[in-house]
Amino acid sequence: MNYEKWFAENSCSLLNKRIALTGSTGGIGKELCKHFLSLGAKLVLVDRNPKKAKSLEQELKSEFSSAEITRVEADLEDINSVKTACGELVALDIDVFVHNAGAYSIPRHKCSTGYDNVFQINFISPYYMIMELLPHLRTKNGTVAVMGSIAHRYSATDANDIDFSLRKQASLVYGNAKRYLMFALDELFKHEDKVSLAIVHPGITFTNITAHYPKLIFAIIKHPMKVIFMKPKKAALCVVKGIADPSGCGYWIGPRFFDVWGLPKKKKLNSCTSNEQERIYEIAKIIYSKIKLAEAKNAAY
Repeated sequence: MNYEKWFAENSCSLLNKRIALTGSTGGIGKELCKHFLSLGAKLVLVDRNPKKAKSLEQELKSEFSSAEITRVEADLEDINSVKTACGELVALDIDVFVHNAGAYSIPRHKCSTGYDNVFQINFISPYYMIMELLPHLRTKNGTVAVMGSIAHRYSATDANDIDFSLRKQASLVYGNAKRYLMFALDELFKHEDKVSLAIVHPGITFTNITAHYPKLIFAIIKHPMKVIFMKPKKAALCVVKGIADPSGCGYWIGPRFFDVWGLPKKKKLNSCTSNEQERIYEIAKIIYSKIKLAEAKNAAY
């Protein structure tokens, strides 16, 4: 693939734009860092592992010697850590917030918010961050880009089991959280006129998030996966495209062929009824309000 030609036709200059990226040390995250730096951006690596983030910073500076890179620690399972990170991101005067981090098949437990940790990582924390960052991003006419997933199609949401804590199948639990994130934001941004939204997705690509199979099975399938599915470098282009040409409400950007292969293309996001989307948004508002209320009570003591 001729990346130079693609960037000339599909990207925009990010010169002096400060981009905060969650999940920066993952497979797609690392490639996004390189794409952003090649376009002139200043980077904020938002990651839960300080050692990995520092190592990535050193690696990136060896390739981009003049790069301006800052690190912010944020554990998406810990709402207090997320709150602190939001304050740091506002102080850093970011222009773009990209949520790329995710967790699929991991040991499950309840977080301090009372919700399942997969739901917390993939929906509650990024939604909270975006809500907290919106006032600042409005002053910058900024952009929010979030990584969705085709897994959101696996099932409809359940008002009686919001976080799917009663489900065991990892694909359903993960897909439900992504469904909440995508459609809560799609509804939220219908009323937003200063900050642009891009919902994007990488299709299927070989990253750490796919390494959840039993060791023997994974050893067998990992090489065919690398051949069949897109590499992270190419999959990451959906975010670059989304920042240059935000999808806006009702659309998302991802691989053009069956949502799995090929260069990114904007498509209609029509896998959720208006009634379900409105219900998702109302639940999102309630969860956010509860977290803010808890913060206020803690601050009073």
